[in-house]
Amino acid sequence: MATSAMNPVQALSDATPRPYWLDDPARPPALPALVGDEHCDLLVVGGGYAGLWTALLAKERDPGRDVVLIEGQECGWAASGRNGGFCAASLTHGLGNGLARWPAELPLLEELGHRNLDGIEAALARHGIDCDFERTGEIDVATAPHQVDELHRTAEEAAALGLTGHAFLDRDAVRTEVASPTFLAGLWNRTGVAMLHPAKLAWGLKNACRALGVRIYEHTPGTALSSRGAGVAVRTPYGRVFARQAALGTNAFPSLVKRLRPYIAPVYDYALTTEPLTAEQLAAIGWQRRQGLSDSANHFHYFRLTADHRILWGGYDIVYRYGGGVRAEYDHHPATYQRLAGHFFRCFPQLEGVRFSHTWGGAIDTCARFSAFFGTAHRGRVAYALGFTGLGVGATRFGADVMLDLLSGRRTERTALEMVRNKPLPFPPEPVRSLGIGITQWAMTRADENGGRRNLWLKAMDKAGLGFDS
Repeated sequence: MATSAMNPVQALSDATPRPYWLDDPARPPALPALVGDEHCDLLVVGGGYAGLWTALLAKERDPGRDVVLIEGQECGWAASGRNGGFCAASLTHGLGNGLARWPAELPLLEELGHRNLDGIEAALARHGIDCDFERTGEIDVATAPHQVDELHRTAEEAAALGLTGHAFLDRDAVRTEVASPTFLAGLWNRTGVAMLHPAKLAWGLKNACRALGVRIYEHTPGTALSSRGAGVAVRTPYGRVFARQAALGTNAFPSLVKRLRPYIAPVYDYALTTEPLTAEQLAAIGWQRRQGLSDSANHFHYFRLTADHRILWGGYDIVYRYGGGVRAEYDHHPATYQRLAGHFFRCFPQLEGVRFSHTWGGAIDTCARFSAFFGTAHRGRVAYALGFTGLGVGATRFGADVMLDLLSGRRTERTALEMVRNKPLPFPPEPVRSLGIGITQWAMTRADENGGRRNLWLKAMDKAGLGFDS
């Protein structure tokens, strides 16, 4: 995309290289690390959304269950505290991906996803969690002519499935909602997405867990997992945890169950936030209903308003590092920040002169089917949910329920799903993995430039059930 008259680098010059959400004086202090041995009924590894929801739901299901949660740094510091704050009902990364993979189950998956989103909203009220939750919905916008047709087809698919709340918007209608000269059409999912402050959600879940009696140890990474007697043991730097069962919510980080590691490719996503907009700037773009937005390209942007009237603008680039490492030095990518800034001013030229306040990035746990997978290990004593691929704000609560169902050993509506029973294909080892990802990214860019036409490589990936997405 071309940039505006303003040099994007100038707009970035004062930006703080830190996630906007985590740069908050309300950030809670860290809890002490585990020193010595602990014993419990359920050990949860990971203090992001997947782990926090699992601990909370475990206590709500059985208040007498003794639950311990360990986190390698601080709860919510990684993907759960630095994402865009889009809390979607979809469990399948949208209707198209769901129809391609689980067409017979999709109506039920949609129903379960909306129930899950309702459950999140109810839990926030029940536990008094203030995370700026706004059920505004999300508009997928077309910025190229072929995307208009794609949105029409998605609207027809939603109607055929009996899904309500989806409204197609023509060019005038979408620009009435949000004024951008690049918008050609939109599809507004009115009820299936909420906006929230992701770090406040993580901090609120942490406080709710502690109020119910969950013992949380921060700066306590799990370094090794083994079976022990009738349970499992997890080693940490200064101690061990012995538990009857364990739930793993490690996502982009290397799993304690080593056979799962080939299923995850950590990719890096980046975002910017503007300074707070003035009343005049807000009036210039409209956006009075504060919906989340994303465009419909393969390399897409996501953007939304914060509670203090900033625009968060992220996505487009997806960066994979050879070997799949997750390292702090990968959390910033100035070339992507500059590219995102240029795209921002092309979308909103009326905001010429706005500056960016924060820049950041981090790893996402991508899997080949773009939505979470589940299972057990260590003879059913350990459950896991991985591969949320950018859908973790909402779908992790569903994943927590699945893990607890699997650990219970009972067949439930969730565990009976083909989506839960089957796994995606693993990614190939290096160097084939990097080569394949690079070719796929190139092919996706070509498709965006050529009216959405997918070349033979992408068609082969589709047929094989493999792919790559941000």
